[in-house]
Amino acid sequence: MLKALANAFKVPELRKKILFTLGIIALYRVGSYIPVPGVDFAGMVDAFQNATETGAAMALMNLFSGGALSYFSVFSLGIMPYITASIIMQLMQGVIPSLGRWAKEGEAGQKKITQWTRYLTLILALINAIGYLALFTNKKSGYGLSFVGPFGGDAVWVTYLVIIITLIAGTACIMWMGELITQRGVGNGMSLIIFANIIAGFPPAIFSSIEASTSKGLAMTALIIVCVLAVIPCIVFIERGQRRIPVTYAKRVVGRKQMGGTSTYIPFKVNAAGVIPIIFASALLYFPAQICAFFGDVKWLSATADALSAGPVNWIGMAVLIVFFAYFYTTMVFNPEDTSDNLRKQGGFIPGVRPGGATTQYIKNVLQRITLPGGIFIALIAVVPSILFSFTNNQLIKAFGGTSILIMVGVALDTMTKLESQLKMYNYEGFFK
Repeated sequence: MLKALANAFKVPELRKKILFTLGIIALYRVGSYIPVPGVDFAGMVDAFQNATETGAAMALMNLFSGGALSYFSVFSLGIMPYITASIIMQLMQGVIPSLGRWAKEGEAGQKKITQWTRYLTLILALINAIGYLALFTNKKSGYGLSFVGPFGGDAVWVTYLVIIITLIAGTACIMWMGELITQRGVGNGMSLIIFANIIAGFPPAIFSSIEASTSKGLAMTALIIVCVLAVIPCIVFIERGQRRIPVTYAKRVVGRKQMGGTSTYIPFKVNAAGVIPIIFASALLYFPAQICAFFGDVKWLSATADALSAGPVNWIGMAVLIVFFAYFYTTMVFNPEDTSDNLRKQGGFIPGVRPGGATTQYIKNVLQRITLPGGIFIALIAVVPSILFSFTNNQLIKAFGGTSILIMVGVALDTMTKLESQLKMYNYEGFFK
């Protein structure tokens, strides 16, 4: 792999793409430490560390923002508004007919979907910006920050408006950076930004874990690192796992040429949904905790938020919701009827299965069987670290959580695959040779 990476730097085009990607990511990391106007940088960090009522939900959001949320920087919203907008647009393709038609129109339709995704991203960024500002200025949330106004003293509505506009502009800038990486760099820009955010949280977590640990704690830290290294091959195995359905195309004569008669397969990934079920499940379970930040004096709401944010209820609910959303997302993005219809139009068929309704049902059954182990696997990856953290209280477990590892491994595999395909164009050995 190191030799293949060295070969990539020998190719001028690939070298420019890699350096361009690293430059954009470095620029993004710099912006993560620039606070919004009027905020007390040191006070914000202390308030974020001391706040406990929304700790579980905010910790997840802070993870995906690369620590920018804890500084209330211009990039505090991170890439999550864009990811949420992309997921919504993808799910709506099966509900809104016009979006479904755009998805089938090729490049022209994809441009329309991308443009509406950008608009939806800005709308979600506006909602998130207002929510975070209300959260950080509310004393019941545990933050109770006061911002410096333009003429001294406490912040007024003008300062609040500037902060909201700054956060929205930061989200638009991140979206622009991600698209630049996709177009002129390597891999998926949005995924690489999340990858960089997660990686950025590892060194502080390791140092804080070592500083706060005794000799027994140091042994626990070393054991956690070993476990992480042992889990990575399992994640790679599941991420690369496929159920290949054989497909045979009938022979046909077109003019003087005989076409078809070939055999291929349709690959179905074991974990087709990726980390999206974890994101959906976390959003549902941590939503009461976010509401509780504004209405902390309501006892039943506080009790519900505490039960759903941590403990056995959280673990069971997280596992069940992850498996549910794994099925839900796979069903929404993959239509067996369209696959069956395309095979019929192209003269293809699954050996031993009649074309039409029987093929559709066969594909549905295959999806249902392979989605269950994939959903159970990502549920274990997400829940087990939370259980271990509740018993050990080791900060390294929170940083090296299952969601983080799953995202990092998935993005790394995707990026290496794309570099592999580009390296083959220059007759170099790839990563997986």
